[in-house]
Amino acid sequence: MAGAVSASLLGGSPALAGTAPDESSPRLQLPSPPGGEDVRVLVFHGSAGEEPPTVDAGIEAIEKIGQQGPAAERFTITATADPSVFATEKLGRYNAVVFLTGGGDVLDPAQEAGLESYMKTGGGFLGVHDAARAEPYSDWFTGLVGARPSATSPDKAQRATVEVGDRGNPATKDLPKEWKRPDKWLNWEKNPSGSVHTVARVRENTYSPGDGALGWDHPVSWCRDYDGGRSFYTGMGGTSDSYQEADFRSHLRGALMWTTRLARADCQATITSNYKAERVTSPNKPGESDQIGEPHGLVTAEDGRVFYIGRGGGDGEAPVVTDWDDPQIGKGQGTVHVWDPATKKSSPVGSLTVFGNKGGGDELVKVEEGLLGIALDPGFADNGWMYLHWTPHSKLNRETHMAERRVSRFTVDARTGKLDESSEKVLLEWPVQVHSCCHAGGGMAFDSKRNLYIATGDNNSSQFSDGYSGNNPEPDFKGVSFADARRTAGNTNNLNGKILRVHPEDDGTYTLPEGNLFTGEETDEGGGKTRGEIYVMGVRNPARISIDAKTDVLYAGWVGPDAGQPSTTWGPAKYDTFARITHAGNQGWPYCMGNEQPYRDRNLPDPEKPLGWYDCDNLKNESPNNDGLVNIPPAQPNNIWYSPQGGGPDYPRDENGVPSYKLDEQELLLPWLKGGGQATMDGPVYRFDKDTASKEKWPAYWDGKWFVGDFYDSEQPRHAVVMPDGDKTGALPVHAESLRKIIPIGEDGIRNLMDWKFAPDGSLYVLDYGRGFFTSDDKSALWRVSYQGGETTPSAGDVIGKAAAR
Repeated sequence: MAGAVSASLLGGSPALAGTAPDESSPRLQLPSPPGGEDVRVLVFHGSAGEEPPTVDAGIEAIEKIGQQGPAAERFTITATADPSVFATEKLGRYNAVVFLTGGGDVLDPAQEAGLESYMKTGGGFLGVHDAARAEPYSDWFTGLVGARPSATSPDKAQRATVEVGDRGNPATKDLPKEWKRPDKWLNWEKNPSGSVHTVARVRENTYSPGDGALGWDHPVSWCRDYDGGRSFYTGMGGTSDSYQEADFRSHLRGALMWTTRLARADCQATITSNYKAERVTSPNKPGESDQIGEPHGLVTAEDGRVFYIGRGGGDGEAPVVTDWDDPQIGKGQGTVHVWDPATKKSSPVGSLTVFGNKGGGDELVKVEEGLLGIALDPGFADNGWMYLHWTPHSKLNRETHMAERRVSRFTVDARTGKLDESSEKVLLEWPVQVHSCCHAGGGMAFDSKRNLYIATGDNNSSQFSDGYSGNNPEPDFKGVSFADARRTAGNTNNLNGKILRVHPEDDGTYTLPEGNLFTGEETDEGGGKTRGEIYVMGVRNPARISIDAKTDVLYAGWVGPDAGQPSTTWGPAKYDTFARITHAGNQGWPYCMGNEQPYRDRNLPDPEKPLGWYDCDNLKNESPNNDGLVNIPPAQPNNIWYSPQGGGPDYPRDENGVPSYKLDEQELLLPWLKGGGQATMDGPVYRFDKDTASKEKWPAYWDGKWFVGDFYDSEQPRHAVVMPDGDKTGALPVHAESLRKIIPIGEDGIRNLMDWKFAPDGSLYVLDYGRGFFTSDDKSALWRVSYQGGETTPSAGDVIGKAAAR
């Protein structure tokens, strides 16, 4: 039997463990529902069998927890193993009930009914570890604790890493993001994610979960507003030593702060049913693009309107010219639309004649050029300036199969809402080959200093390298080696395969901000040159980039090559990549990918013959197609990369740092990620604005989380990730939260995610590309995902003591 524990505040007599609380005690005179100046917690440790060995340690820890912190946030406890208290009015005198029980039926029907009534009147519940095994035949109690342990749960204590995803909940806000500790880790019969709000997960690859492993998403602590009250459960606390840990006591104290009403918490933020995803655009009228073009990017304006672009492909009935002898080859209409939340209607803003409606190319007979990106000037509300990243059809050279990419500034007429084509100011232009598809990039974003970031693809063929490094100097078309990305992404004197950073001026020109990768004046022994517009080099196809509005940090994602598995001859499999980029640098393509994993060099006269491995820290561009520096910046490690085998593949390395690239030696550093057919779609870093009046804004739980996704919706990523503090280059995420149930997948959901941005009202807009390629169809749509979960609990007026004033 547990030792006697008392709650000495107000001088009351202690209630002995194993007995019902003393009815005469002055501590038990609070009315129901709980409330008042003196906060009381009932610790129940009754058991249907042998009492858990953790009870004494748990009671002692909770008693000490109650005496920590400011006086207004303290509480007293009464411990008992007698369940009869649950069938009396005495229960209403407690602000929260803690279950330190073992398994089995510990309450009879009347007692369980009393606990239900207690919760319905606004009570608080904290279940610890084996409490999830109590009342095994009660569906209501299953809902109260959130999940039941499976019979396959390991029975021994193991050291593991807990990922703390909720940085605002009082139970987790003071914990390490990666919390390493020993405990008995429970598996669950059914994963509760989506029906509860998970505040922490245990990382299964840090211990042995046994046959009942849940995978990367293994909740360990969660909370929810339940049946009128507040319920918190933690699967930790399975060992007596747990209760001696300062961090675990902090975890329990924070949980009791919320369940007793001493603090508020959002325990609704990740519950799937609290989100509403609605398609806001209708299908186009037959043969028209009245609602949407071939979706390719969106941006939100300060007034809440959403502007979105179509690349240039028409609907399935639109004619496509692929004959290079025909002047109309590849001609399409890049479209700009706007959706107005005030009228809930979409309307055309304008269109540009682009080279980008399929057409041309080598054996692929396709092209990814067209209208590629959109950004609104920071002063758009006053000046109407819209920046478009596009490939004008009028600049196509059918003889050389070359075109011109440009970023232009247009004015949207405030009166008519239409784009004025005659207002074009060409900000920046550069040549691109269009003989062979692919990789046009397109993303654009402004930072707080009005610097414009422009993402460009490597303008390189996907073929001729067996899906590994795009570094083949053969073949060429009229002198342009269209399969050698050292010509573009790896070239310091070429604007393709880059993220550029310029400062647009009011007259339509630009200046170069300080801190770019080059000044434009550098040379080396080879006499090469640089372009001062380059902020990041070595990216393959960065279709989407974003800027964190709070920190001005750049986030980007790009698609990798096509190799389905690693090669001990050529290097890594296709890695789709995300990176948090805090300073100018080289992200590695086509020399290195992932966490500085090198490819094999190749060159003339025989590109099929592998040469040496690239040295990621000492890169040289020795391509015959290089007109930039020979000695180029070292490859920086990236934060997230994934292949068909999974997330973050890594291998043992030899004395020169070259990975083995053997599948049976592969380690997956990011087990929450899977690939297959894959195409990264970088998303925003969400920033919660408490001053925004909208009740549909995503809650503060998501603040600072980086949204990463994939075009496809099978096993590919659609997650919000937490990055570690600091700006360490290549740091791995410390936590990932799945968005697959919130941003719906499937044939009638958002199956092909093309772009996503938060609006000023805190709702999320998402573009679904549709179900074909290089076209639009009846599934091409703009969606809005809003939050319907309401305020944090308890209500501000129902918080006890000083916390109520905050």
